[in-house]
Amino acid sequence: MKKIGLFYGAGSHTTATIAGKIKNACQGCDIEIIAVENAGGADFEKYENIIAGAATWPEGELPGYWDKVMPEVASLDMHGKKVAIFGLGDQRGYPDNFVDGIGILARSFAARGATIVGYTSTEGYHFTCSRAVTNGQFMGLAINEVNQSELTDERIRHWIEQLKGEFALEVAE
Repeated sequence: MKKIGLFYGAGSHTTATIAGKIKNACQGCDIEIIAVENAGGADFEKYENIIAGAATWPEGELPGYWDKVMPEVASLDMHGKKVAIFGLGDQRGYPDNFVDGIGILARSFAARGATIVGYTSTEGYHFTCSRAVTNGQFMGLAINEVNQSELTDERIRHWIEQLKGEFALEVAE
């Protein structure tokens, strides 16, 4: 079975909680959770399948905990790697940059040759603009714990089932 590296910001309680939910939802998957605050480029090189997650700061930027590692990511050759992104945002409070972090991460990894997987529908969300949207879909899983927390577990469950196929995982029973 292919091991999955799940990178997230441990400094953000909500992002850490969602990362834990993603790991728990992928029963039988071999997932290693890595706090991005402690990660370097070599950590990303260890995995063929990567899940990366971040909140979006109110200005539509990645949180500071990604700042240290992004220059290292920019120097990697990620051809042959599949990357799925999850992001947190507030569609009512920040409708002009809802989950922009997904788009920032996805474009950064894709620029290094990674294949982005885990696209999801924008249906059921209400926002005006997002750098996470391309061809009418989010470039990953959008989570809105502020306004739609009751939908989070179901969204994660569906996304994990999708990723199992896209990552071509042989899941242990």
